[in-house]
Amino acid sequence: MGWMIGRTAALSNPENARRKAVEKLRELAELEDAESVVFPILIDALLMVESYRGARHQISFLPELTESVDALLRELTIMEKAKEWAAP
Repeated sequence: MGWMIGRTAALSNPENARRKAVEKLRELAELEDAESVVFPILIDALLMVESYRGARHQISFLPELTESVDALLRELTIMEKAKEWAAP
């Protein structure tokens, strides 16, 4: 997943990092069942935010959010590769 945005890049240029993420997420429209992939990520993100709010401890839902995001990125990468291979 060469498009990934590193921590340094995200912190030093958040606008560029957001643009890069938006470009990647445009492919969601072509996923067969995008809602089933995106909805769990939103739930995990909400839980992570609520669990982190005002706390000074490890974010307990971060592993689940990471897994959800990784699954989404895998699906998007598969679609991109399929398009590349199908192109003449």
